[in-house]
Amino acid sequence: MHMKKMIFCLAMLMCTTVAMADTQVVAHRGYWKAPGQSGNAEGSAQNSLASYKKADAINVYGSEIDVWMSTDGVVYVNHDRVFKGCEIQKSTSKECNKVVLDNGEKMPKLKNYLKTVKKGNCRLVIEIKTHKDKSQQAKCVSEVLSLVKKAKLEERVDYIAFSAAACEQLVKEAPKGTPVYYLNGDKSPEEVKAMGLTGVDYHQDVFMKKHPEWLQQFKDMGLKINIWTVDSPEVMKYYINKGVEFITTNEPELLISLLKK
Repeated sequence: MHMKKMIFCLAMLMCTTVAMADTQVVAHRGYWKAPGQSGNAEGSAQNSLASYKKADAINVYGSEIDVWMSTDGVVYVNHDRVFKGCEIQKSTSKECNKVVLDNGEKMPKLKNYLKTVKKGNCRLVIEIKTHKDKSQQAKCVSEVLSLVKKAKLEERVDYIAFSAAACEQLVKEAPKGTPVYYLNGDKSPEEVKAMGLTGVDYHQDVFMKKHPEWLQQFKDMGLKINIWTVDSPEVMKYYINKGVEFITTNEPELLISLLKK
């Protein structure tokens, strides 16, 4: 009886260790830091080329970016709907080309961003932003997939979107097996499975406060889980212990250090 108990405890410990080891780090908008913060991201800015290089340098699973399409069909990398007075989805590429990031880089076109990714090792996680014009959004999805294909990076890119329509288009148009995750936090495991998605990328509160039962249900259905945007050590530890596949964070080095403990 004593031996059986020891074997059981050892098995449980091994399961916990495997779960913790399997959690991967995604750098939110790349690896950047606000002025005055500690870390190895000096000279970086959100969604900059530098932010990808710095994320790649610390060996994270992936570096996340956001993309919008201009009125003349050029895809740009930026998070904000309006950035420094420029609303990308309502602006021409000539107007977008004038925008400068906080680190001095020009706001990057996805085409150029992919050239930097090509030289790195970590994956790129592309968020398709929700456009007001749904036909423009559909064109954006198709153009992103085309650019990734031309760059020969199809096997190194994951996709995420708040728009269910964008997710469904990605599943339809991307090569079979391409990772696609839904962001909005309102669809059940059954609904996500029916959409043919790889899994979900839900805000930390969805599983901690709104639907704690979903966490195991997603796992039982073979769907992967990413959690955003986790900067608290306590919340990081909570989800590491839950064995989620990915955690998206503005503090990748902190998360890496916790995963090593």
